[in-house]
Amino acid sequence: MRTAGVLMHITSLPSPYGIGTMGAAAFEFADFLKKGGQKYWQVLPLCPTGYGDSPYQSFSTFAGNPYLIDLDLLKKDKLLTQKEIDAVDWESGPSEVNFEAMYYKRFKLLKKAVNRFLKKDDEEYLSFLKADPSFWLEDYALFMALKDAHGGRPWYEWEEDLRLRKKAAIAAAKKKYEKEIGFWKVLQFFFKRQWSALKKYANDNGILIIGDVPIYVAYDSADVWASPKEFQLDKKLCPTEVAGCPPDAFTADGQLWGNPLYDWEKMKKENFSWWRKRMAHCFDLFDMVRIDHFRGFSGYYAIPFGDKTARNGRWREGPGLDFIKMLGECVDAKGIKNGIIAEDLGFLTADVRRLLKKSGYPGMKVLEFAFGTREGNEYRPYRYPAKCVVYVGTHDNDTACGWMKTASVTDRKIAREALNLTRAEGYAWGMMRAIWDSPADTAIVQAQDLLELGSEARMNIPSTTGCNWTWRALPGVFTDELAEKLRSKTELYGRLNP
Repeated sequence: MRTAGVLMHITSLPSPYGIGTMGAAAFEFADFLKKGGQKYWQVLPLCPTGYGDSPYQSFSTFAGNPYLIDLDLLKKDKLLTQKEIDAVDWESGPSEVNFEAMYYKRFKLLKKAVNRFLKKDDEEYLSFLKADPSFWLEDYALFMALKDAHGGRPWYEWEEDLRLRKKAAIAAAKKKYEKEIGFWKVLQFFFKRQWSALKKYANDNGILIIGDVPIYVAYDSADVWASPKEFQLDKKLCPTEVAGCPPDAFTADGQLWGNPLYDWEKMKKENFSWWRKRMAHCFDLFDMVRIDHFRGFSGYYAIPFGDKTARNGRWREGPGLDFIKMLGECVDAKGIKNGIIAEDLGFLTADVRRLLKKSGYPGMKVLEFAFGTREGNEYRPYRYPAKCVVYVGTHDNDTACGWMKTASVTDRKIAREALNLTRAEGYAWGMMRAIWDSPADTAIVQAQDLLELGSEARMNIPSTTGCNWTWRALPGVFTDELAEKLRSKTELYGRLNP
C-alpha cells in the first residue's frame, strides 16, 4: 500500500509559550494531517534534551521531555493560572526556541503545578507509579534530583559513593531529596497523560505516529549511571571508546558523537534485556519507530575516548542477527506489523545490506543525496525499491529550498534536469513530487518543505552545536488551503490515506 506522511517535531509546533507542546497546536496539526490525506506523523525523540539541546543526547532514553508539557492543559487542570503563565518572558521569537530560557524558566512554572497537584490524592497518578515506568522512573527521578543538587554537573563528576551508586549513599540521597524526586516523577506523569491523549486523538483520526530511537544514549544520562554494566566502561566508569562516524566526503574529521558504546557480548548473554525494555517502552509511545544508525548493529565505529576527532576510530563487529531476532520478538509481542524503519544511511557495506535484507525492515532513501553524478545512484527515485521510506531530506539535511541554494552548482543542475524542477511549481513541491511519484511504499516530507522554507528552518547540521533544533512554525501556517493542496497531490500519486 502506498502511503504518505509528514515529519514535524513537537517542539516545532506553534506556541505562545516559547516551544511547541502537546497542547492545542498538536491536536490541530493532527487535524491538518487528516485533511491532507496523510497516514503518518513522524516525530524526533521525545526524551529530555541534554548537551546541545539535542533530542539525540538525552538525560534518559525512557523519560519524556518536560518542555513538551502543555501549560494551557495544566491551567485547565487548575494547576496553573493564566497570570502565572503570562508573567514569563520566554525570550524567543515565534519562529524559534530559546532553550536557555526554557531551562531557567519552564521548571519554575512546572514546580508550581506539581506542588498543587501533590496536595490532592490522584488515583491515576498512583496507578502510573505502579505501572511499567517503575523500572526506570526511580533511577531517572533520583538522577535528575542529584543533577540539580550538583549544579547540573554530569554524574561522573559527583562524589565517588554516588557515582558508583553505593547502597548507603543512594539510600541517604533518596531520603534527603524525597521532595525533588517526587517533582520529577510527577512531570513524567504529566507528560504521559498528555502524550497518551494526543496519540489517541491522532490514532482515532487515522494517523499513526512514527517515533525515533537513537541507537546510542548519552554518557551523562540516567541510563548509563543506573546500568553501567551495559556499556563499555572501565573500572572508573569512564568509556574506553565512544561512538561516531568515520571521515567522509562531507566531514573530513568524521563525526565524534561521544556516546558510550554498548557491551554487546554482555547484552547478548542477558538476552538483550535492557533493549527489550527500551523497545517495549517505545512501542507503548508510538505506532512505529525509526531506529537510528541501523548499520551500527552490523558493525560500529569506535573512537578512542578523549580523541578530539573521529579520525582514529576503528570498525568493530556489532550484535548482528541475534539483535534483529530480538527486535522481531519485541514487535511480535505488541501484535503490530511493519513496526520498524531502519535508518540505513551513510557508509554501507555488504554485511549491513545483508543484515537489512534478513531483517525485512524497510530502509531509507534521501532524495538530496541523488545528484552527485549524472548517471545517478541508489538515491535516484527510479531506483527505489518498493520496500523503503523515502524523504526529500531528514532532520539532518537542509530543507528543499535551502538545498537548492547551498548544494553545488552541478548537483542543482542535475536535479533540475532529472526532476524537471521549475520556479513556477516551486522547487520544494517539485522535489516532493519526485518522492510521491517514486516506487517507494512510503514517502515522508518535512513540514518545512510544505511551507517552502529555506535554510533558516533547518533542524540540525550534524557535528555542530548552538544553532540547532530551534525552528518553530508560525501560527496559522497549516491552513485548510495547504491541507487541500497536500491532499490533492497525495491522491494524485496514489498515496491517499483511506
